[in-house]
Amino acid sequence: MNGAITIDHIYMASRPVDLRKGIDGLASIVQSLFGMDPYSRSLFIFTNSSRSRLKILYYDGTGYWLLLKRMDEGRFKWRIESSDTVSISQRQFARLIHGLAVSGGSYRFS
Repeated sequence: MNGAITIDHIYMASRPVDLRKGIDGLASIVQSLFGMDPYSRSLFIFTNSSRSRLKILYYDGTGYWLLLKRMDEGRFKWRIESSDTVSISQRQFARLIHGLAVSGGSYRFS
């Protein structure tokens, strides 16, 4: 193991989630609502209804990471039509976490 993080895909929940949920609650959403494997080496991004916070769930092969980002000012911005999950690129992810607008993405309907 070289310490590198491997990310296969980046998925965003298009609908707000109760961010009081922890690892188990978010992993359950990934499995039941998205129909996806929470143990895949993918980033799963969730936001609250005001889009002032993001939680990111990631499994690295040995355990889960749960990251939280809170905007000091403003909100996270993206234009997503109705879908349970959207796949975004690493570039879109970088824009998102820096507070820049993101649109598009590949829709995944479950």
